[in-house]
Amino acid sequence: QVQLEESGGGLVQAGDSLRLSCAASGNIYGYNALGWYRQTPRSGTQRELVATIINYGPSNYGDAVRHRFTISRDKNTAYLQMNNLKPEDTGVYFCKYDARLTTVAPTWGQGTQVTVVS
Repeated sequence: QVQLEESGGGLVQAGDSLRLSCAASGNIYGYNALGWYRQTPRSGTQRELVATIINYGPSNYGDAVRHRFTISRDKNTAYLQMNNLKPEDTGVYFCKYDARLTTVAPTWGQGTQVTVVS
């Protein structure tokens, strides 16, 4: 079993920056991905891709955040640097752990609120 600890959400003004972190612990598989998905007022209950990073491979970004957000990783902790935040980035950001090339179900964090006001 894997546990995820998220931190870094908050309320900021448009154009500001925030950094989220997600620390994974427990039964970590050697080949895995960490990242964030978000639920926004526009997406409703659907969680849309923000960014993911594989420990032995490339990162991947959602179109809405590409060139503004940067994901990085230090062992089993992932960081999401969010720059030039916009009101439409407001939502709940969920960390996700995915053991690649296995049938193990992904693990989701509790979510952290990001609110961007204009």
